[in-house]
Amino acid sequence: MTMLTIRNNAPVLPLPGAEAGEPWMRCNDARGLTTTVPREYVHRSSLAEVFLTGCDRIGVDSFSLAGQWPRAHTFFTSADGTSHDPVQAGETIRQVGLYLCHAVYGVPLGHNVLLWSLDFTSRPERLRIGRSPSDLDITAVCTDFGWKGNRFSGFLEVDIRRNGELAGSGTARFSCVAPATYRRLRGERGVMGLTRPLARRTPIAAASAGRLLPFDVVLAAADRPGRWQLSPDLDHPILFEHANDHHPGMVLVEAARQAACGLHAPGGFTPSGVATEFHHYAELDAPCWVDAALVSPGHVVVTGHQEGRTVFHSTVTGAAQAA
Repeated sequence: MTMLTIRNNAPVLPLPGAEAGEPWMRCNDARGLTTTVPREYVHRSSLAEVFLTGCDRIGVDSFSLAGQWPRAHTFFTSADGTSHDPVQAGETIRQVGLYLCHAVYGVPLGHNVLLWSLDFTSRPERLRIGRSPSDLDITAVCTDFGWKGNRFSGFLEVDIRRNGELAGSGTARFSCVAPATYRRLRGERGVMGLTRPLARRTPIAAASAGRLLPFDVVLAAADRPGRWQLSPDLDHPILFEHANDHHPGMVLVEAARQAACGLHAPGGFTPSGVATEFHHYAELDAPCWVDAALVSPGHVVVTGHQEGRTVFHSTVTGAAQAA
């Protein structure tokens, strides 16, 4: 029987079916195995929600990252199940920014992220789900990434490619603050959000929100057409994947997407991009009103208001279909 040797020179038996002299590598010797980046680096508690698989530095502040979108995601999939949802591109950009902050630029994992803007566009024809998972080649350019006092901030530009073709791109502007600073910013309001959130109201019809399941709808009916109340399920495993003392930015982006769809109901609307500016925290313990207006074909402006002030402002682009 032919014996194989490994790096510590300890003899081992060949694998079943291995030919004499065939090279063999133990799992812990492999260098090219695919895995996700640490979930903590992208502020996710579930490995299934981590879309990045690797990163290489290609310049002083530019990076090449790898990623993958699953074929059957429970949330980031079109209502008919044939395509990735464009908001998944936005979530991927968010994860890129978080990963680079922690893994490359040294922002401590305990710091809180303040998202000021998120702008992304996608190409619907390149979001189609195929027979294989959607492997991603991602390039990221970081501008003004650095510390100013005890606050880290920066501006991020990202391109997402599938099979060499551009599938989505976008930007994000954010800052990171220490836990003590965040507690001072939030004060008692953060505690109230966790202890006294509003009960969820009956969601609008899933089809009018561009969703398949009522569970995924974040809007409830309001007092007039073109207006809704923000009312997601706070136990949603994707939108509220970990505890929050306010509505996360991606919930507001989803609200804008659903409001654009609702404005076109009973016709259809296929969003392709969302550009959002975040002005204030969307609190959990007070009504947040979401207003949408069609400014031109395929161009919807969505604004969120709470307690007399603008919380967020979005522009949603896409294609409308007749009822």
